[in-house]
Amino acid sequence: MNDSVGNSPMNDPLAWVNGSDAPEKSSLDLGFMALSDCASLVVAATQGFAQPHGLTLNLKRQSSWANLRDKLVSGELDAAHSLYGLIYAVHLGIGGVAPIDMAVLMGLNQNGQSINLSHGLQQQGVITPEALDRHVHQSRTKLTFAQTFPTGTHAMWLYYWLASQGIHPLQDVDSVVVPPPQMVAHLQAGRIDGFCVGEPWSASAVRQNQGFTLATTQAIWPNHPEKVLGCTQAFVEQYPNTARILVMAILEASRFIEQSRENRRSTAQLLSGREYLDAPLDCIEPRLLGAYDDGLGNQWQDPHALRFFAGGEVNLPYLSDGMWFMTQFRRWGLLREDPDYLGVARQVQQLALYRQAADALGIPAINQDMRSSQLIDGKTWDGCDPAGYARSFRLHALADTTHRQAWR
Repeated sequence: MNDSVGNSPMNDPLAWVNGSDAPEKSSLDLGFMALSDCASLVVAATQGFAQPHGLTLNLKRQSSWANLRDKLVSGELDAAHSLYGLIYAVHLGIGGVAPIDMAVLMGLNQNGQSINLSHGLQQQGVITPEALDRHVHQSRTKLTFAQTFPTGTHAMWLYYWLASQGIHPLQDVDSVVVPPPQMVAHLQAGRIDGFCVGEPWSASAVRQNQGFTLATTQAIWPNHPEKVLGCTQAFVEQYPNTARILVMAILEASRFIEQSRENRRSTAQLLSGREYLDAPLDCIEPRLLGAYDDGLGNQWQDPHALRFFAGGEVNLPYLSDGMWFMTQFRRWGLLREDPDYLGVARQVQQLALYRQAADALGIPAINQDMRSSQLIDGKTWDGCDPAGYARSFRLHALADTTHRQAWR
């Protein structure tokens, strides 16, 4: 892998190191969780993408998203592989933490998460969304689903998917938080009946005959936003060159991963190491290459598998992506009032900084701040009316009078 990286294009990196654009802080501590979608950080830190820019990246694996959040806020971590919704929750003061101005420097990946059900439900014939809907509404015992963080992407995908199937995620089932690497053990012990998590833990459950994959998150929203490179706004203000150069290094690593199938394979091998995912290669590589086996005998090459670059489409921090998570916070009662959706997104999403980094690398930075997508329930999200969108769902946890009257 090192040989390939050594041939990657570097546009006179010493100019960045020696000139006024040199990083103000040259050694950074980056947090990450043991998930396949931390790949671009690992590749950037270990395969020669940061050092030519005058950066040393020290990777710090975290045991839970809550720990990662706390260390990011305290400054123990400079930046991190983060859930989109985690950054916005901290910025808005959701979840028992005082609000702190946060920043999304870039998107790290799209797609690639899954909803799995237990082997016990499989044995009962609950292997389709329709069967799950019947089981939930006919059983006297509530099922328990796990996600990884209360405001995180996995919680929002789980809630959105359940609601699209007619299952209220806050009333018809119970929900608990479990760190990603512990999901399979909780499923095996019977503590949970299903989960939403990133790879390789969904594939690992299938491989260990601990149930099956019922839905992928790309089936909920093709090319959905997922993990981001997050930090505090104070970090960006104090170290603007460092922040830009960090984005450049990770952008180059993201591009490298997708330059060839062999690069993806070598990335999977790297990730399997004890200090990163500490998981078998055969639980990481197939889905990283887009090859899915759901554990029910169905196999396919997913057209919207985990992706890290796609010509830069993955990495632009669209305003509408950040706004979508706020609409779901509103929908599920995490926000009691509508925030200034656009204003908050403009504060958090570091579009100008990202475009500077992309331009320096000759990577096209899309001249749009919003994008339009159709989700599994047929609704279109384009960022135009976030307050109306948050109110438009049949299943919700909105508590205000206006919405109750609208649905009478």
